[in-house]
Amino acid sequence: MRQKRSYGRVLVVSTLVGCLEVALTVVVVLLYVQTQPPPDEPPDWVTVGGSLVATMPLVGFIAFLLSLVFVLPAVALADLIVRGLGNRAARWAAVAAPPAVAALLAAPVLVYATHNDTETGSTLVFWASATASLSLGALVALPRGEGLLRRVALWGTAVVAGTALFGALGLAVGLLPSYEPPRIGPETMAGTWVDHTRGTLVFTADGRVQASGVGVHRPGDRPGEPFRRCSGSGTWFYEPGRDVWSQRVRVEIPVCHWQAWRVDGTGQEPRISQEVGDPGSGLLYKLRKASDRTSRGT
Repeated sequence: MRQKRSYGRVLVVSTLVGCLEVALTVVVVLLYVQTQPPPDEPPDWVTVGGSLVATMPLVGFIAFLLSLVFVLPAVALADLIVRGLGNRAARWAAVAAPPAVAALLAAPVLVYATHNDTETGSTLVFWASATASLSLGALVALPRGEGLLRRVALWGTAVVAGTALFGALGLAVGLLPSYEPPRIGPETMAGTWVDHTRGTLVFTADGRVQASGVGVHRPGDRPGEPFRRCSGSGTWFYEPGRDVWSQRVRVEIPVCHWQAWRVDGTGQEPRISQEVGDPGSGLLYKLRKASDRTSRGT
């Protein structure tokens, strides 16, 4: 005789799975950030960590609510569909749970998409992602044996911690592509480089440069704050350095005084940057290489 299903346990297990999915997503996002160019202003990791801790009760409540509204009815519906199938019920319930979740999600997603004129592709991606996420909670909660909650907590925590550990090791030993600036060279510099306010540096292949409204920052400045703009003409040259991290671009214009420009961005969208504020602040003022179309518009 099969043990009667406890829908209370289904609710708790599904809520726990939802919280673990959020934790795993946070770990993956943090690892992904390490493979991308640095932002103009570095994140305050203390504040980020505090915010994550503070939002955990909200995450738990949302996971509980979604489990109550979608997962619990889906499991009950799956049980109803497979009732009377005997020993094959568990297998058929596992087959029936994801379509049941998808069916329950279809109506609210369709109403939201219609009301907000959402693109069909975006709607389908959201619907599929939500179905997969909530179906995982339903599938994990389906077994009726004792100790399910403990096993889910242990294995789920191990997956999250293992992903963080192996991701960090992968970045350290080079298995994951940790971010590196592109190697640009003098030929890449020729053309127009523009900042977020349309200030420009125009480099020519013969070593000349023309500045128009390019920022000159003082110690203590922050990106987005008013800064002195400089315009004039002069010369430039590229220093390859020992590696991609030490390459520099020097711009010498008598009325403008900049330190050597660092290189970052990507091969498809290279950037040069100046550090803003105190040394080691991580605050950056950046110019990006403009496309031909952008250059003509500037």
